[in-house]
Amino acid sequence: MRILREESSAGKRFIQRLINRGANLPTRIERSVRKILAEVRRRGDEALLEYTRRFDCPDFRIEDLRVRPSEIEEAYKKVDSELLSALRLAIQNVRVFHERQLEKSWFYTREEGIFLGQLVRPVSSAGIYIPGGTGGDTPLVSTVVMTAIPAQVAGVKRIVMVSPPNREGNLHPALLVAAAECGVTEIYRVGSAWAIGALAYGTQTIAPVEVIAGPGNIYVTVAKKLLYGEVGVDLVAGPSEVLIVADESAEPEALAWDLLAQAEHDPLATAVLFTPSAGLARKVKREVEKALERLPRKEVAEAALKKQGGLLITRSLSSALELANRVAPEHLELAVSDPFDLLPYIHNAGAVFLGGFTPEALGDYVAGPNHVLPTLGAARFASALSVSVFLKRTSLLAYSREALQKEGPAVLKLAETEGLFAHAEAVRVRLKEG
Repeated sequence: MRILREESSAGKRFIQRLINRGANLPTRIERSVRKILAEVRRRGDEALLEYTRRFDCPDFRIEDLRVRPSEIEEAYKKVDSELLSALRLAIQNVRVFHERQLEKSWFYTREEGIFLGQLVRPVSSAGIYIPGGTGGDTPLVSTVVMTAIPAQVAGVKRIVMVSPPNREGNLHPALLVAAAECGVTEIYRVGSAWAIGALAYGTQTIAPVEVIAGPGNIYVTVAKKLLYGEVGVDLVAGPSEVLIVADESAEPEALAWDLLAQAEHDPLATAVLFTPSAGLARKVKREVEKALERLPRKEVAEAALKKQGGLLITRSLSSALELANRVAPEHLELAVSDPFDLLPYIHNAGAVFLGGFTPEALGDYVAGPNHVLPTLGAARFASALSVSVFLKRTSLLAYSREALQKEGPAVLKLAETEGLFAHAEAVRVRLKEG
């Protein structure tokens, strides 16, 4: 990994690239996704079959689209008890955390017979997208937990999971078990942009949903972006990110593995360290080089570190925090002696990991907070996937005759100022009745 100084020309360019990392989506991909979505809308299952055969499983049949209950029963026989135990721990912790996010309906009254309130209800259906992993060999069971449990806590009755099949047309048994444990009601072997189109538009086999959640590749991301408004979506997310702010109290080997934990995700992942300690930066660089030799996904991690990685020596710890807020990372680790003292200065981050014993990997799996987080600087205005994504809020209003007589004249004045004659008349005729 390269070491740069904040005040150097190279350091300044590196900081600007980090801040402006939300590059525009390639036009050719958007054109391709628009065509895919149009085909799914027009041809339904036939389009899903064509795309799945072309990109995932050459011998795929439409009758294989939906996973049968017997397949889930068989999957339980193929998952070892240790994995099942870990999965259930994650589910329990994620559920407890997200139950605290539940909103309640509320109402209040004002004088002269005014009743106001907000009715909170879940959407009736939600679709969760689970990426295929490495050809289906690395089942992303944690993503099933992080997307399905908030929907279940919200009270969504129909939770639909889609995930691309492997070359043999199957989904990994661990994915099926995770879905069953999380209360998923339907599972379909279909992926990429055509799966998002199926969830939004519906096909002969897949009924449409009201909200789509879950991460995916750039085709999935573009599809969600294009369909927002026709269907609800959680986030338009990019590659994974970690930014570590550290002082000399941090353990270099641990920091190296935290950086690599993001870099091994994707060649486009971001993994950076900000520290005022040049000595720590040099130690972390050495540890990263050593650790890479043990990493099965070495080539992926090396590509990410070369393109988006870096060890930045900042002028001070305060400067590191200021820069971190400008970067607005998905994951922010405070690997410092007193992390809670720094927390009030953090304004932009998807999730904050406090102290040397809280690696980002905890948040990916069992801690409880959601790991579907805003990326590419969106933490400036966006939040983690939560129960609220699956809830609707409906305003309630009821006025008595006396209340309308009291506040109606203000409506008349405002409506007339805006040139909306019918708005004013709708109130005026009722005032006459009084």
